[in-house]
Amino acid sequence: MSVRKLKPITPGQRFRVVNGFDTITTDKPEKSLLAPIKRTGGRNNQGRMTTRNRGGGHKRRYRIIDFKRDRYNDPATVKTIEYDPNRTAFIALVQFADGEKRYVIAQNGLKVGQTIVSGNEATPDVGNAMLLSDIPLGTTISCIELRPGQGAVMARSAGSFAQLMARDGKYATVKLPSGETRLILLTCMATIGVVSNSDHQLLVSGKAGRSRWLGRRPRTNAVRMNPVDHPMGGGEGRSSGGHPRSRNGIPAKGYKTRSKTKASNKYIIERRKK
Repeated sequence: MSVRKLKPITPGQRFRVVNGFDTITTDKPEKSLLAPIKRTGGRNNQGRMTTRNRGGGHKRRYRIIDFKRDRYNDPATVKTIEYDPNRTAFIALVQFADGEKRYVIAQNGLKVGQTIVSGNEATPDVGNAMLLSDIPLGTTISCIELRPGQGAVMARSAGSFAQLMARDGKYATVKLPSGETRLILLTCMATIGVVSNSDHQLLVSGKAGRSRWLGRRPRTNAVRMNPVDHPMGGGEGRSSGGHPRSRNGIPAKGYKTRSKTKASNKYIIERRKK
């Protein structure tokens, strides 16, 4: 993993920091694993804008990712490490002995030619997927299921990881990337290692146009709006706008919105850091 700081030959490149892409091995995706993406521009089925600051951007094709890792005890060989425009992490193309190819989320240290496997016969090596009941305590894990067979839903973005802390009864105690500690069933799968592209947080776009390429439109600061548009709008001069709150009037910065009667509260041992 590496980043490159560009020489300031144009105003847009003065502060720009780009990914080195030294772990990427090809720029041609596997055609059989591509699917079209229909962009909405933030509009719903009535054509009304329901999500602001969306629209435009470069055309993308979705890479079908195997989050379930459900070919148990069947070794696969890593063919390529690729860039995926739909996520921050890199992905790996793996091929099984019968010729089937799949994309999986790549972990740091995953190399072309390496063999990975999922199931109860797997060893705790980088890229292998195992049940939480089989993973040694203290291991760094990622791509974690929340329900058995659901597929990975947690710790999937670039550089993220969780830690397996303890096991008690039918639950494992896992410390998540947010700092939250919660119970997860031992029959859920997780992948060994840290998600790839951990330098993603160091990147600097350098200019507003790069956000437009990614499909993000400009966002107006709430304090600069009129009172009709936002609770924090209006006032003479640069007024603070009162307490920070959302467009719907819900306070921000510390106001708890999680329901006290939510069913999954009993699985959370320690809430995330403030």
